[in-house]
Amino acid sequence: MLVELKQWSAVEEVLGDLVRVSNYGQDPVLHPVDQVRRYCQYLVDSTPALAARPDSVHGITYLHNARNSDVSTLRDQALDEYGRLFTLDDRGALVAHLQARLDRTGDGDAARNAADEFLDFHHAPSKPLLKLAAKEIREREQFVLLDEQKVAFETVMQAVRNARAANTRTAVVVLGGPGSGKSVIALNLVGELARKGRTVHHATGSSAFTRTLRKIAGSRSTRVQGLFKYFNNYVDSDPRELDVLVCDEAHRIRETSVNRFTKKEVRAQAGRQINELIDVASVPVFLLDENQIVRPGEMGSLEEITTAAKVQGCGVEIVRLEGQFRCGGSAVFDTWVSRLLGLERAAPTSWSGLSSSTDDDFVVASVSSPQEMEAWLRNRQSEHGGTARIAAGYCWPWSDPIETEHGKRLVDDVVIGDWKRPWNAKPEKRVPDAPESYFWASDERGFGQVGCIYTAQGFEYDWAGVIIGPDLVRRDGQWIARRDHSFDPAVRKADEIHFAGLIRNTYKVLLTRGMSGVCVYSPDPETQEFLEQVTR
Repeated sequence: MLVELKQWSAVEEVLGDLVRVSNYGQDPVLHPVDQVRRYCQYLVDSTPALAARPDSVHGITYLHNARNSDVSTLRDQALDEYGRLFTLDDRGALVAHLQARLDRTGDGDAARNAADEFLDFHHAPSKPLLKLAAKEIREREQFVLLDEQKVAFETVMQAVRNARAANTRTAVVVLGGPGSGKSVIALNLVGELARKGRTVHHATGSSAFTRTLRKIAGSRSTRVQGLFKYFNNYVDSDPRELDVLVCDEAHRIRETSVNRFTKKEVRAQAGRQINELIDVASVPVFLLDENQIVRPGEMGSLEEITTAAKVQGCGVEIVRLEGQFRCGGSAVFDTWVSRLLGLERAAPTSWSGLSSSTDDDFVVASVSSPQEMEAWLRNRQSEHGGTARIAAGYCWPWSDPIETEHGKRLVDDVVIGDWKRPWNAKPEKRVPDAPESYFWASDERGFGQVGCIYTAQGFEYDWAGVIIGPDLVRRDGQWIARRDHSFDPAVRKADEIHFAGLIRNTYKVLLTRGMSGVCVYSPDPETQEFLEQVTR
């Protein structure tokens, strides 16, 4: 039995699945019945033992300070065993409901045994994003959105209805850290809007991400492949050509869509990329994490988007995601990473010290060599299943493949002692027995190469190995970013103010790709000693 307690005494307004409550300001929140219903659905989906007996799960919302007359509009929501509503006036009905569903015959030992059984249930990880993409777009199997995720979804759908009914324009900005569900929301929106016959595109600034979505979600369907675009595809588009443009990974928006491949006649029409993305749709949607800006020229921030939208006459709705659904659902791990890299004021701390008071089962480890990292990852795969990858800072050269008598092969550029491995393949440089760079994170053959920020960002795998290279080292209790150890030509050009931030953001992205655990290593002795301390 899941119980959602609300201290609300009254409800001001009901907008479908969203409500406004005075204590929460003007931001809408999820209808409490829908909220507890989604908790039940998520619990069943992620717990195999309960998936086999879904009727054993029940959900209620109890507004213990509210009278029926003050929340009467909440009663319009359909009720079922996963979602029922009780108020202060319904206390008798609540008691009867609980008595009908709880075992009153067992003793204390039986209750404790039942509680122990529940706590010992194995919880499957969240559905991998790429499998979700295929099911959402092709098979119409929607992922269960929770709390602010559902608020974001409904905010967009309401903006679409308003645009059609009243000819209004609204930009929706969804802010969230790694694993908060931004891409899940994006795919839900694309699938639902496409099914409703709305003109919708999903756009990113990442070749790897977009190509993989086209391959996974759009296999056997050129129509579905056509839903997935790039930010620079809208230079010469007509205003409001689309009902909705969903901009995933919007922190990667650039100043302009022009590059060396842009045709001369198109180049002349180009303006600011953010303006093009807003102009092309009645409802432009931006999902972003400002701490994932990793290259100079990336400018997708809340301030930039809000300012540009208002200049173009768009209203702006902002939704902040607070949950964590990658990294084992571990909000503690996200905090640990931010503190580790100095992205928040609190000092770095040990993983055990931060997680010991929680039920967190996310795994954090350090190893003393890259050989041990490979062994650790293989052992995790063997014992627990799942996918694994090693990624590193861009601190070694990245060579073109070389010709041999047996054909092309990758060069072992990443050299640490007697350990040598190649980077993932370069874009458009195909090599036999290695995945194209775009598919390094999703193709099982990717384990043999070291991934970089450009092939890892936007993706997830179960077990993450991260080599913190010599571009970021620990000295006298502080992180030092070293330009002379970076082989990223774009990042090396960054000014002193931004260089260190880009390097830290890069490692935050790499550290937060794992859904079940992460293993870290640095070839720098002082940095390695620090990592061993904080991973205890």
